[in-house]
Amino acid sequence: MFYRPADGHGLPHNPFNAIVTPRPIGWISTRGGPGDNLAPYSFFNAIAYVPPQVCFASTGEKDSLRNIRETGVFAVNVVGEAMLRAMSDSSAALPHGQDEFAHTGLAKAECTTIDCPRVEGAPASLECRMTQIIPLLGQGNFLVLGEVTGVHLRDDCLNEGRFDVTRFNPVARLGYRDYAVIRETFELRRPGE
Repeated sequence: MFYRPADGHGLPHNPFNAIVTPRPIGWISTRGGPGDNLAPYSFFNAIAYVPPQVCFASTGEKDSLRNIRETGVFAVNVVGEAMLRAMSDSSAALPHGQDEFAHTGLAKAECTTIDCPRVEGAPASLECRMTQIIPLLGQGNFLVLGEVTGVHLRDDCLNEGRFDVTRFNPVARLGYRDYAVIRETFELRRPGE
C-alpha cells in the first residue's frame, strides 16, 4: 500500500499514528495562573546531551502550552508501569484550570531549579527552561524545546551507578490505543566501542 497523506489513506484509522513506535511519553507538568497542570505527550524525546535538551509537540492550544508561554518552564516526568493508569487518567479533557494532580490522586513535589510541580515518586523528572516554541505546519501544532536545568532520579532506580529502566519498566506509546511496557533490555556494542 502507498498513500499520500494529503490525499488520505482510506483506512478506518490513521496508520501514521502507529508507524513511529515505540515513542517515549513526556508527562509534562506545568504551573500557570489558573493552577497546576499535568498531561502526557507521546510526541516527545531527548534531543541533545550538552546542554541536555528535550522537545515535545502539542497539537492544539492546551493548558500545558499556555502555562509554558506564561512561565517559561516545565517538568518532564518519566512514566513507569506502576503509574500507567494515572498517566492515562491525566489525559482527560478537564475544564481549563482544573488540577490533574488532584483529579488522578497523584502527589506533587516542588522542583528545585524552576517554579513548577513534578510527579512525586516518578522514576525520573527533568526540570526544564523553555528555549523555543516553534509553530509547525497545520492548525495548532507547536514544538516546545527546553533545556534541562535539574534532574531528579528515584534512588531505587539506580543500579551500580546507572539509571536502570528495569527497576520501573517504562511505558511507551505505540499507536491508536496501544501501549507497551519495557520489561526486557539488552546491551549491544557499536563498532569501535
